[in-house]
Amino acid sequence: MKISEILKNNKVTVSFEVFPPKQWDKIEWAKQTVREMSKSKPSFMSVTYGAAGTRSGFTQEIANEIKDSGITPLSHLTCITSTRNKIDEVVLELKKNGIENILALRGDIPEGFVFPDEQYFRYAYELINEIKALGDFCIGAACYPEVHPESKSKKEDIEHLKYKVECGAEFLTSQMFFDNDKFLEFKELCEIKDINVPIIAGIMPITNANQIKRSIELSNSSVPKKFFKIMERFGDDPKSMKQAGIVYATEQIIDLMANGVNNIHIYTMNKPEVAAHIMNGLSDIISNNE
Repeated sequence: MKISEILKNNKVTVSFEVFPPKQWDKIEWAKQTVREMSKSKPSFMSVTYGAAGTRSGFTQEIANEIKDSGITPLSHLTCITSTRNKIDEVVLELKKNGIENILALRGDIPEGFVFPDEQYFRYAYELINEIKALGDFCIGAACYPEVHPESKSKKEDIEHLKYKVECGAEFLTSQMFFDNDKFLEFKELCEIKDINVPIIAGIMPITNANQIKRSIELSNSSVPKKFFKIMERFGDDPKSMKQAGIVYATEQIIDLMANGVNNIHIYTMNKPEVAAHIMNGLSDIISNNE
């Protein structure tokens, strides 16, 4: 099923993200993670493409496992260090395996990277155009509620985002954020600028205090005083921090839904128990709004 079909009725959806292993000998562990997560019945599951696209074959394996588990798969695809020929090869392989949904991403630029020639895509909109030319895929794109780190301004960032939608992105998934007001302001601005595709709120349960620095760097997100207090109080106690992080993420989701945000994507960090705890905390809310 296409993600656009899942999202079109504006009902509550909760999806998960998983990532492939770094080594092939861990592939069965990753597949077991998918099987465990599928028990929580997410609306769909996405699988990342891996650093610099180095694990594209692993991504395909995990996407197939998601599909075999009865869940709609969404395969990430990054273009920053892959040639056009490599991109075409991956997209056609996804098509061959019946994967209908692709999240088109530029990807992080490696330090010192220089684009070799015109065979490399520089921007996500170029990747979106290429995917559309290769098949009937449902294509998603990423968005930054608190502005992309490389954008000069919020205005420029929104203009780039709108262009990705005009090129064919049918839904947007946000980078993680910890302040719901920032996301709600961003969503309102998108509506004003006629960006009218579904925007899925990306939520990262911080269950380990060491996660927070890297998370902020990746998402350019601010951290509310409330969350810093949680880290100060529980950061040195792993069990307490894990529980507090799950509760904070669950409360974030409930608040978003109360404010009309029906589509949630959880960055699970391959932790089925975290995903299950959050889904249990939302069980009646989800069942009453499906």
